[in-house]
Amino acid sequence: MCTYLTEHIAVTGSGKGREGWFRLTDATVYYDHPVHALDEHTLNIDLAAPALGPAARVAVELDADSAERLIEAMGRALASRPDAVVVPRGKSFAGCGDPDGRPARRTRRP
Repeated sequence: MCTYLTEHIAVTGSGKGREGWFRLTDATVYYDHPVHALDEHTLNIDLAAPALGPAARVAVELDADSAERLIEAMGRALASRPDAVVVPRGKSFAGCGDPDGRPARRTRRP
C-alpha cells in the first residue's frame, strides 16, 4: 500500500555525489515504490542541495526492516554523544579536538 506521505526537512551536512562532496540543505523522506531496489516498497531518502542542480543529490532506498534498524542505530549513536559535543540547535561547533579547535586525529576501526 502506498502512503504517499512525504516529509521535507531542512538539513545541515555534507553528501558525496559523482563530482565529490557538497553541502546538503534539504532532505525528503517517503515510503513508496523504489526506483532501483528490488522490494515492492521502500523507505526512500533523498538528501540534496537543490541550488547546486540535480547532480547534488544522494538517494537511498531501504526495505522497511533495514530502515528501522538504521533509525535505531542512529538513535544509539546520537545518544552516545558526550555532553561536551552536544550543541544546541542553531549554534555551531568547531569539532572534537584540542582546546585550540584543531580537529582530533581520526582512526579507522577494523
